[in-house]
Amino acid sequence: MSTAVNQISEQGRQGKEGTVFPILGAISVSHLLNDTIQSLLPAIYPLLKNSFHLDFAKIGLITLTNQVTSSLLQPLVGYYTDRSPKPYSLPFGMCFSLVGLVTLAYAGSFPMLLLGAALVGVGSAVFHPEASRVGRLASGGRHGLAQSVFQVGGNSGQALGPLLAAFIVLPYGQHSVAWFTIVALTAIILLTHVSRWYAQRETFARSVRKKVAAVAVGLTPAKVNASLGILAALIFSKFFYLASINSYFTFYLINKFHVSTRSAELHLFAFLGATAVGTFIGGPIGDRIGRKRVIWVSILGVLPFTLLMPWVNLFWTGIVSVVVGLILSSAFSAIIVYAQELLPGRVGMVSGLFFGFAFGMGGLGAAVLGRLADSTSINFVYQVCAWLPAIGLLTGFLPEMESRKAVK
Repeated sequence: MSTAVNQISEQGRQGKEGTVFPILGAISVSHLLNDTIQSLLPAIYPLLKNSFHLDFAKIGLITLTNQVTSSLLQPLVGYYTDRSPKPYSLPFGMCFSLVGLVTLAYAGSFPMLLLGAALVGVGSAVFHPEASRVGRLASGGRHGLAQSVFQVGGNSGQALGPLLAAFIVLPYGQHSVAWFTIVALTAIILLTHVSRWYAQRETFARSVRKKVAAVAVGLTPAKVNASLGILAALIFSKFFYLASINSYFTFYLINKFHVSTRSAELHLFAFLGATAVGTFIGGPIGDRIGRKRVIWVSILGVLPFTLLMPWVNLFWTGIVSVVVGLILSSAFSAIIVYAQELLPGRVGMVSGLFFGFAFGMGGLGAAVLGRLADSTSINFVYQVCAWLPAIGLLTGFLPEMESRKAVK
């Protein structure tokens, strides 16, 4: 059975082209552009906080609106496009992000900020499931590599957002957010070209997916569901912790070390740059040594550093935060591909579910941690979040997927 699955999968994913690096590169750049827009929102929180007199709870609500909108729609988009792929939904979805940017740039009230955040979330919800499917189609069977190339674009975009905010939005004000519509327009043009390739490949890939979906991975439904539950717990651990960094790290540095806003944004950029490197490394290593091992090291291995960070000075906070970003980020590609192997033939739904859940946990984390920061202190938030990677102990209950394939 395993041989049949491998042959079908290899034919469908490689075809005669092998790994299609131009397409992988295109969706990675598109992911960079999409996530630059996404990360711009938390990067301008200090500006919005002062302009609209927001407390931490309202800042968390903006993040919650953006990420829950995305998280609720992504699995639905993925489920629908598994049944009826829509290649040109990629540039269409980016149009929502463009409108969202304009709304954020000219919002005059808190409800308008929420609307702009929601529109950017819708654009992301359409992008991730379909772009992830394109990456798998272009992977040539090197799924971890493809997912990492795709993800590193997103992580790079997340790192660019704070940097661009520090040098463009903070000096020139809220209206300068409209300049980032150029980013959205560039993504629309690039994704239109990707969609043409996707439409040509989709006819053959659809027939292959039907065959792959009919073949089980050799696990009982209960074991598959339990494994998906463990992966969800690991996503919760990772993205709740990341919410503490993405939404509140600048405030933490400003409050604890009295640095300037620009200095805090540069520290956040360094952290997010490290996550981009870690993401790129994680996928190919997972292809070689197994995804479960990567998940072990990434989630649980970061625990000593998260426990250390609330207690060190500014210099070591910068160093430790980069190490945390490097290690913690390596798991996501492995988790996504592992989940896709648990549910073969459902790439869009799995990608949408896990991207959506990740965004939802990030949004929920931002809201919950914002409340906690208001009622205690921002320093206490980091002391609590430091223990989240201990959930990585659950990785021990995941089945060895690579071993199962080898023996069947």
